[in-house]
Amino acid sequence: MALQEMNFTFQAKGDYESIPEEWSHTGVVGSGDLEILLRHEDLGGKVEAKIVTPVKGFDDIWEKVLSKFVESNKVGNVVIEINDNNSTPFIVSMRLKQALAEAKGGIL
Repeated sequence: MALQEMNFTFQAKGDYESIPEEWSHTGVVGSGDLEILLRHEDLGGKVEAKIVTPVKGFDDIWEKVLSKFVESNKVGNVVIEINDNNSTPFIVSMRLKQALAEAKGGIL
């Protein structure tokens, strides 16, 4: 099975915050799930995202889900790495929120 890699960059708008820890890990790559790694990095308020997935042709969906996450959670200076195994957009959104909450010590 060939994997596809996508890379996106988003600029935080207005006030934003990063994660307090250097890095955080959430989830397990398994049937219909994904893992998310968050890493704090000084990016001038930007968020960089790398997705590795076996599913092709959904770049626009990934970009919209990630853009909405960055905007609604006001995050910046974060690198997001996602290893996907056929997750739906709802699961991706839920796991991103979970990952952010865990990275912030359980507070969202």
